[in-house]
Amino acid sequence: MTSSVLILLAVLVGIAFIAVLWATGIYNQLVTLKNRYQNAFSQIEVQLKRRYDLIPNLVETAKGYMAHERGTLEAVIAARNQAASGLQRAAANPGDPAAMKALSSAEQGLSGALGRLFAVAEAYPDLKANQNMLQLSEEITSTENKVAFSRQAYNDAVLEYNTARESFPANLFAGAFGFGPQQSFVLEDPTERAVPQVQF
Repeated sequence: MTSSVLILLAVLVGIAFIAVLWATGIYNQLVTLKNRYQNAFSQIEVQLKRRYDLIPNLVETAKGYMAHERGTLEAVIAARNQAASGLQRAAANPGDPAAMKALSSAEQGLSGALGRLFAVAEAYPDLKANQNMLQLSEEITSTENKVAFSRQAYNDAVLEYNTARESFPANLFAGAFGFGPQQSFVLEDPTERAVPQVQF
């Protein structure tokens, strides 16, 4: 081999090595961002599970006072179960568009059912004064605030991930590396974006 062939071979090996390092850097950045949004979703999951655990206690407390409102109480439990099922599907693959859309829809249904429960509870002064009901209402409101903060952190992480995977040069490799677009956790009805206000 002549020296010019060796130099050309060394340059090609050097270029290949740099390309591998470059692709590895892109891959590692996408892995980091994916882990970040998955961790952010786990924070949502913790808060939603806490919320779901509080709801049966709330319904049991209200049941003694609201005997004629059985349909409202059953609607809350059904919405809670649907939301818990949606959370389970979304937790299996955070960011999956179909799972996140189903969770968002289920959460909107649950928020609406809880809102109706609290509206009906206004007509029962003894229930409004019940210490257990007051404490549960306060805990649910606090949990709703934590869910909102966790949802914002998750959406920020998803935005950063999606921006990175769609930017050049990562967009050349993201699909090949298995990094698809991810879905934010967005409540579609603007009236549902506000945290439910519980007042007793």
